[in-house]
Amino acid sequence: MPSLQTALPPELANNSIRLYRECLRRAKYIGQKKYNTELLIDMVRQQFKKHMHETDPAKIQKLKDDAARGLINHMLYESENLSGRKFSKRA
Repeated sequence: MPSLQTALPPELANNSIRLYRECLRRAKYIGQKKYNTELLIDMVRQQFKKHMHETDPAKIQKLKDDAARGLINHMLYESENLSGRKFSKRA
């Protein structure tokens, strides 16, 4: 299966630290709107800490893809809210 990270800028997709920082930045942004910033930031940190000693390249790639998928989904959600246009078909 191809990597989802191709939808992100290469400097973000190829660097785990930048990916982590972008996830934290999005968590802060969402938290400000929903008034649960600390909870969201803690969730992001827990997921990254839980897997920080992972050495299997395939598993690392899957974890990066999962993080990228979350970022992409949030970007699409925000785009839909700003434009009023739906990008995905929902049942």
